[in-house]
Amino acid sequence: MIELTGVTKSYGERSVLRGIDFSVAAGEVACLIGRSGSGKSTILRCINGLETHDTGVIKVDGHVVAPDTLSVIRRKLSMVFQKALLFPHRTALENVIEGPMHVLKQTRQDATDLAMSLLTKVGLSDRANDYPSSLSGGEQQRVGIARALAMRPRVVLLDEPTAALDPEKVGEVLGVMRTLADEGMTMIVVTHEIGFASEVADQALFVDGGRIVETGNAREMLSTPKDERTRIFLNRVLRKV
Repeated sequence: MIELTGVTKSYGERSVLRGIDFSVAAGEVACLIGRSGSGKSTILRCINGLETHDTGVIKVDGHVVAPDTLSVIRRKLSMVFQKALLFPHRTALENVIEGPMHVLKQTRQDATDLAMSLLTKVGLSDRANDYPSSLSGGEQQRVGIARALAMRPRVVLLDEPTAALDPEKVGEVLGVMRTLADEGMTMIVVTHEIGFASEVADQALFVDGGRIVETGNAREMLSTPKDERTRIFLNRVLRKV
């Protein structure tokens, strides 16, 4: 479903990605872990074309990511950011129906029916008519996930979706992500939630200095990492590896 081969990215003289190679099959969950600034978010942004990679090849469902294919690529994947970035002047429901109506050209009724089913999935059907200002951070992020799913993507990219949340709200969002994984949604998740990655992900990838240092079965790699840099990182995060 997703394949990166020799992907590089630089900003001026600063090299951010230094030859990224990995693939994610349909229905798999891959978690990217590593220190801030290691290149994890840039990988996601290159996959969906928000950033243009310098060299290498990225494929989404067989389509090469390039300027002239972005409209096709973005119909196949959705992205959830650290903050939900909802339209403040629109209700939760209106935020979710925007894409299906204006991009997928659904009728308002069809988009509304879809949106309500998705708000129910994320546990917010009773907040459909509330504005973002009255929603907690966790609730806003769950609306953001519903909005991403409304585009019927083949893949969902999540860039540290719990990073901006209070600790007690993190579980709300992780619960929705677990449900999506159980339903077979292909996901690439940038996260510091190591317990979640170990429990839900099929593969984990440790990114350091713009390179994938170690990758493998998530549970095995996160419990018994082979590379010293991975062990040091996990020791700092978990205080036990």
